[in-house]
Amino acid sequence: MTTSTERFGERRKSGTAGRGSELFAAASQRLRRVMPFDAAVWFGTDPTTMLPISPLRAENIEPDHCEGYFRREYGTEDVLLFRDVARSPGGGGTLGLATGGFPGRSPRYREFMRPQGYGDNLRAAFRIGERTWGVVDLFRDTGRRPFTERDVRHVTAMGPELALGLAGLAIATPEDAPPVTAEAPGTALFDESGQIISLDAHAERWLSELAGPRWDHQQTPLPMVTVQSVVARARCVAAGRDSGPAAARLRGSSGRWLAVHASCLRSPSGMLGPVAVVLEPANSAQIAPIIVEAYCLTPREQQITQCVARGLSTADIATELHLSAHTVRHHLKAIFTKFGITSRGELVAKLFAEHYGPLMHAPNADVEHVHS
Repeated sequence: MTTSTERFGERRKSGTAGRGSELFAAASQRLRRVMPFDAAVWFGTDPTTMLPISPLRAENIEPDHCEGYFRREYGTEDVLLFRDVARSPGGGGTLGLATGGFPGRSPRYREFMRPQGYGDNLRAAFRIGERTWGVVDLFRDTGRRPFTERDVRHVTAMGPELALGLAGLAIATPEDAPPVTAEAPGTALFDESGQIISLDAHAERWLSELAGPRWDHQQTPLPMVTVQSVVARARCVAAGRDSGPAAARLRGSSGRWLAVHASCLRSPSGMLGPVAVVLEPANSAQIAPIIVEAYCLTPREQQITQCVARGLSTADIATELHLSAHTVRHHLKAIFTKFGITSRGELVAKLFAEHYGPLMHAPNADVEHVHS
């Protein structure tokens, strides 16, 4: 039997992971053959924070609805939030079933779905083990029958394959990547509605990297949804409704990895103020975890990989992790197999030389709006 790790390795080596837009387009086309839906949002997620990252595909969702969609998702308490779907045993659910047939209990239904004529929605997570690499949000018009548990099973059955494809995108290494250059971070302030009220030149640079050189400060282009999501989470953390982190790693239009951090400011009297957002090129420590996750390492294998990156010997690793040397060697063999390498030096090179540098300038970020 072929394991998920072996399938991932084959997909990565053959280059069949493809671009995210192609991955989601094919999944959408295949899903429509077995169950109807009228609109959808597909997007990758940071497996650590569950915030959205590229790729993102919106089907029959107008761009001006995207800002409110993501701000509501990460800033409002509701049923069937993506974070809850990701943690659920089955990895999927429907709004109708989650509300006992009374969708009006959901702010998402009242504020987003009902005004647009949607009667039900289905959500599913694309997972490898306990890590979620992407999600989908499907909608049906009010005139259609609600989604069923069978529909949920159809969607969740696609999850492992899509998760593998999304993980493969995270470690794609272009051959023509330009050299890495160090650049300064930028800072921007967002008001309560999520609009930018001030920013410095470096923030302008990085926001243009995300949304393109002609992006409008008064609107929220699709690539900006991650920033809006981080802003919404920062407000929730400040209000005590979430524990964070209000941070995300994502790729800009050049493909380089960027780090986004947000913190809600307070007045001297304690009232919540604007949200300060720092954008900067991600460093190796920020990128390495998502790369390690993409190789499907177990928690113990991740610990050992980090020890190897620190230069520890087998005996040192065994002492630090309270393992036998034989067990450490067994885990190293499994790690080498997953990375397709044969030595510790190759492992470190894979993580930091092959992936960190090239990912800073990888292929363009992958975002697609579709209307049928």
